[in-house]
Formats: sequence, C-alpha cells, structure tokens
Amino acid sequence: MKNFTVNGKADSPFLTWLTEGVIREFQTEGYQFQEEPGEDIKLVLNVIEPERPRHFRRKAQSTFVVTIVETEEEPEEVFKAAYPLLIRSLANHLMFVSHSDERSMVSFLTPEQGIYQMTYDPEEDENLFFQRIYERLEPLASSQLVINNDFYDDLYENLVNGNGITKQMFLYGKKLDDLNLLPAPFPLEEYLSSRDMRHLKKLYGLGGLSYGNLSSRENTDHFWMSASGIDKSNMKDIGRDILYITGYDEVNNSMKIRIPPKTTPRRASVDAIEHWMIYREHPDVGAIVHIHAWMDGIEATQTNYPCGTLELAETVAELVRQSEDPSRTVIGLKNHGLTITGTNLDDIFERIEGRVIPQIPML
Repeated sequence: MKNFTVNGKADSPFLTWLTEGVIREFQTEGYQFQEEPGEDIKLVLNVIEPERPRHFRRKAQSTFVVTIVETEEEPEEVFKAAYPLLIRSLANHLMFVSHSDERSMVSFLTPEQGIYQMTYDPEEDENLFFQRIYERLEPLASSQLVINNDFYDDLYENLVNGNGITKQMFLYGKKLDDLNLLPAPFPLEEYLSSRDMRHLKKLYGLGGLSYGNLSSRENTDHFWMSASGIDKSNMKDIGRDILYITGYDEVNNSMKIRIPPKTTPRRASVDAIEHWMIYREHPDVGAIVHIHAWMDGIEATQTNYPCGTLELAETVAELVRQSEDPSRTVIGLKNHGLTITGTNLDDIFERIEGRVIPQIPML
C-alpha cells in the first residue's frame, strides 16, 4: 500500500510550509495520508526538535522513517551537526533544514554517511521544489529491505576455521584500512539509550554501523562476506567477522548463512542481497568490494535507493549486466559509493589503487 503519515508537529512557519508541501506532493503522486499509522505504514515523516530528537517507534521493518529538523543557523559542518540527529531519531533518512541571511538549505543525510543538499530559492516555483524533494524521498517509500538472516550451525567441518579465501579477505580488509577507505564502525551506543539500542536490535538485529564490505566466491552457489558492524581491518573469526552466505530465501525474504556450531553470529552485511544477485548471474565474478568512495568516468545508479533494499540490489545487478565486462566492472551507487567486481580480490585492488576519490560527489 502506498501510504504515509506525519509524526510530531512543525513549530515554525517555514517548517509548517515545508511539511505541508511534502504531504501535498506525496498525495498528488498517489500516496494515501493516514492520521493514525498502523503496522502497514510505509513512510513516516518524523518532525523533531534538535534539542529533543524523539524517534518514531516502528512496528515493522518495512516502515521507513524520514526525520525532519530545523535550525535557525547554518552550521560550519552540516554533517557533523546533523548526523547524530539522524542516529538519535533512528531514521532511515534525515532532512536537515538550516537558515542563514542569504539562503535556506535542505540537507539530506543517510546512515551510510551520504549527504546532498538543495537550496530553497523563494523565486523558484515551489511545485518544482517539492517535486525534487519527492524524488529524493519516494525510493524510501517504495523499497523492500532484505535484512533478515537465517542461520544454520552446520558449516562444513573443513571451513569452520576458514580457508585461503578468508585469509585473503583478512589481508584485504587491512588493505582497505591502509588506503583510508574504511571508516570506523559508528558508535551507536554513544548516541542511543539502552532502551533504543534494544529496540533497534529487536527490529533490525543491528548492534552497530560500519561502512564498506568485501566478499569472495567459494564455489558456484556460495560466497564469503564480511559481517555487519565490525572492524573490517581485523576480520578473523568465522561466523562473526566473516560469514558463509549460501543463498536467499525469497519466501522469508532472508539471507541464508551457515556458521560453525556453538557460534553466536554477527549479522550479514545489508549488501549481501546485492552480492548474491551478482554472483548468481555472473560465474566469472570471483570477488566484490563495496566502498564509500568514488571514481571518475563510471556508470552510476540514477535512483537513490536505500542500502539493503531489493531495489538497489536489482539496479546494481542490471548495471553490472549491461557493462562491457561484468566480471571486472565498477558501478557507482548514487550519493553512496562504489560496487566493484573482479575475478578475485587481487584483481580488484590492482585496478582501483590510485584511482579512488574519497569524496563522493552529490548527484
């Protein structure tokens, strides 16, 4: 169902105008506004005060939350000021509205540390302004997360301690760190209360945020992949740091993972569905690396789908399919980063070293 709601109340003329305009645009595009959200609500516009960043308590994984917050001063570093509000409000997206004498700025932030900005010009057609906002937010409302994990503690005995492939992943995790392409896991516990942490873990199974991942094929159907929320520069434990992915269960919308017996596993990276699609279709792809960086002259997704969604995975898989050589290509993820395929990890790192741009351009 295409539905949405608003939580919280705008307390300034500009924020009231902005919120009403976004509501009107979504309704124009066929979305149904609900005063009282049920479990099936798809999108929530959560209006907060910067001093009291209250979160909307989701009842289902399929609910995406966009936090909207306003400040009367434009900070020197928007990301530094705004990102903690995204985390504290447990949002999938943040609209950070700031004002100065010259302009009003709307900055959009994602948990993957993506940021892009729109300046409001009073002389601009406001319908076009709200249409641009809708185009940024609508992918949230139409996406399907794939973040459930089904764990089976029957990993093959010869793999419980890893093998040559996992040792290579350990080395290249360190290499990512050496290239300064591996931001440290984000300390959620410093920003969230213990109650909020329990809610986040119950709903999504998340215990932390980290950025970037790498994987390597084991055989026709299975691959190894770095887990979520870990330090990728020190991956050692099988079942915790490195996971053995065996497939995707379409009925339960979950990734299937084999782990060693008596192991408390980490969650799979949210990009596991994307990697699975690519490996399944392209037998010559032996490894995949995802980093929050950029390269010039690459093909990129045109829609800013959220990380961990079926739609993003399908879009990236389609671009890999269309590339000249799917086994050795670089795909840009709009306002997010890169997905890089290779015949193996050696091949990937030989091709990208010296070409990577740490700053992701806003598209």
